[in-house]
Amino acid sequence: MNIQDQISRLSLIEKVALLQGATVWTTYGVEHAQIPSIFMADGPHGLRKQAGSGDHLGINASVPATCFPTAATMANTWNPALGEKLGKALGKEAVVNGVQVVLGPGLNIKRSPLCGRNFEYFSEDPYLSGKMAAAYIRGIQENGIAACPKHFAVNSQETRRMATDSVLDQRTLREMYLTGFEIAVKEGKAKSIMSSYNMVNGTYANESTQLLTQILRKEWGFDGFVVTDWGADNDHVAGVAAGSNVVMPAPGPDCARQLLEAVQAGRLEEKVLDQRLEELLSVIHAVTPEAKEEQVQFDSKAHHAIARQCAQESIVLLENDGILPLKQDAKVAIIGDFAKSPRYQGAGSSQVNPTQVDDLYSQITAAGVTVTAYAQGYDRCSPAPQQKLIEAAVVAAKTAETVILCVGLEEILESEGMDRLHMQLSQSQQKLIEAVCQVNQNVILVLSGGAPFVLPTCAYRAVVHGYLGGQAGAGAMVDVLLGKVNPSGKLNETWPYALADTPCDAYFAEDQRNCEYREGLFVGYRYYTSAHVPVRYPFGYGLSYTEFAYSDLVLTQQGVQFTLTNIGARDGAEVAQMYVSCPNSGIYRPQRELKGFRKVFLRAGESETVTIDFDEYTFRYFDTDAACWQQEAGVYRIQIASSATDCRLKAELTLSGVSAADRAPDCYRNAQICQVSDEDFSRLLGHPIPDGSWHGLLTKNDAICQMQYAKGGWARLVSRMLTKWKDRSEKKGKPDLNVLFIYNMPFRAMAKLAGGMVSEQMVDDILLMVNGHFFRGCGRLIRDFFRNLRYNRRYHRQLRACRQTGEEARA
Repeated sequence: MNIQDQISRLSLIEKVALLQGATVWTTYGVEHAQIPSIFMADGPHGLRKQAGSGDHLGINASVPATCFPTAATMANTWNPALGEKLGKALGKEAVVNGVQVVLGPGLNIKRSPLCGRNFEYFSEDPYLSGKMAAAYIRGIQENGIAACPKHFAVNSQETRRMATDSVLDQRTLREMYLTGFEIAVKEGKAKSIMSSYNMVNGTYANESTQLLTQILRKEWGFDGFVVTDWGADNDHVAGVAAGSNVVMPAPGPDCARQLLEAVQAGRLEEKVLDQRLEELLSVIHAVTPEAKEEQVQFDSKAHHAIARQCAQESIVLLENDGILPLKQDAKVAIIGDFAKSPRYQGAGSSQVNPTQVDDLYSQITAAGVTVTAYAQGYDRCSPAPQQKLIEAAVVAAKTAETVILCVGLEEILESEGMDRLHMQLSQSQQKLIEAVCQVNQNVILVLSGGAPFVLPTCAYRAVVHGYLGGQAGAGAMVDVLLGKVNPSGKLNETWPYALADTPCDAYFAEDQRNCEYREGLFVGYRYYTSAHVPVRYPFGYGLSYTEFAYSDLVLTQQGVQFTLTNIGARDGAEVAQMYVSCPNSGIYRPQRELKGFRKVFLRAGESETVTIDFDEYTFRYFDTDAACWQQEAGVYRIQIASSATDCRLKAELTLSGVSAADRAPDCYRNAQICQVSDEDFSRLLGHPIPDGSWHGLLTKNDAICQMQYAKGGWARLVSRMLTKWKDRSEKKGKPDLNVLFIYNMPFRAMAKLAGGMVSEQMVDDILLMVNGHFFRGCGRLIRDFFRNLRYNRRYHRQLRACRQTGEEARA
């Protein structure tokens, strides 16, 4: 039976039912029309399929799965082939567990180091993000299932993420925040994509015809289905009209009723429903073939080995005066809580139940290294220094030849649902590092964490970063420390000296409805290199135990060619990066932008001719006046580099094209964007800045945490209690995801996440109570509760009747 025949067999009520989730993780199935249900599960860096009843926050346990390095870690490999290998293994585990859609990878741009979910995203650069995401997608979908890149789009903060408006100009939108998704869709052939919670320039992402139809489907050729983030639906009718297919998790009959009434009233044509169903069913049938052979298990040991290989290539050597690699007969003291209880993944919906977890202490002992002492050093759940722990660490350090000191970001600082407030290590870790470095001159810092932080300026001899290396990360770290593996990771993001140096420091996660992207194109290294701001570690940076020489650059209209030579004594890999600029451009541009890269493995003394081709992304810019991509005529500078600040070869290329001009104020042309005025930002936008202040009565699109401004005293009390619960969980060092989600959730989400128990009319009643009319709102809430209950029963009876009629007709 073809898809059109299937759709023709559906009643209107069955059509609307298919466009929303049936449970937290599954879609509806219609047996008489031969439409199966599909199962979706989280999977940015490992499968998270819950073993019992489903909840999207991950409160309930999930089945054992391989915890691979996070996206922020894997991006440090700069190796799409390895990303594809990871994706293939992840996809196989999904098939074994009956999952048809893997919700990942995440590829939002790391606009600020403070975003609590940065560990789950690839990079501050859209080209690197897109290439790695496309590789993941190809690997996952090789198993005959679907990947679902997320969160589309401009979703770069966790603070009030469900009730904010990302305000940015069209050029920044297209060049910075959509290009990664474009590469993922075009090159990865993603079968699905997840829309984000936030608005983009005043329209919810899930209701944006520009995003979902004009760009995603028409321009990029996407032919899969769009699913909302869990609870991200605002107006289902508007979403379906714009190009969204499925509302998740399971909003219940009230959501279906809105769609049903819109069609019956003529506000939405039934053929639009049919189009959305055709897009959805084409994927459902592709990922649930009738003859698919069921796999009963996966090789957990083989997948652990893949996780270790991925972690090995992702480790970044940041500093080394020659103390590394360690000798096999080294005698070391191991200090730091992370050495025995590693930080290997982030918190939130991506949290995996690993098949096993390696720790550094056990791995280095098993490798034959003599460990003279171990000290915990700090309490990861307490930011305050613990003097007894520090004193014990000092004793351990005094008697050791070398100290391996394991520090980094604690769990509470990196979680879905919250952003960091600063870039500092905890006081307990800072004091520990200072104390240990005072008594031992051979200190090696081993770092953990998914985002940049500030290191104290002490006399340590080496710094090596494992990011969040997954369940095999500790073993990989030992391989690098002992020289069994030559580190080849390069940073996917810039490490600034201080938060005040970051381009969006004045604009990130403000206490407003708006998220104003006033920095424009100047994200990460694009800003630091253009504004000549010194950084601790630049984008694309990473040391090796060997050295590489670049020579013989040849430039053609098709790309670049050059010779890369390993001039050191060890085999190793180098990531050669191609940056492009147009110094005399008529539009404002960053000083350099990544437009290509190659990771090359060379034996000691070996040379290779490396080719990096130009592609459709190399020379284009988005012309906001013409609303299309253009190539500017001019002289382009091509730089081949080892990092964003380490250019090794350069040449110039003259290209034909259009004469470009833009309306950008001087502050953008001079990269002085840390304090952009309202007038200048308005000029960049091409229209007045929307009012993002909190005032007046609370609406259904305001976050629950904003009840602190409510007119109803009881609502303010609830807000204070919720804040107290949130603060209490943070003090314990473990984020309470349930509290965080509710805290940032808009009122409208009550109707989307209660499984039908709360209707949108009931949300309006609650808001009436919040806004100072408690008794009137309470009376209406009781009335509408029973009204909603009656409608739900009628809806389910109608669905059962349609099913029975369909089955009789089929018989």
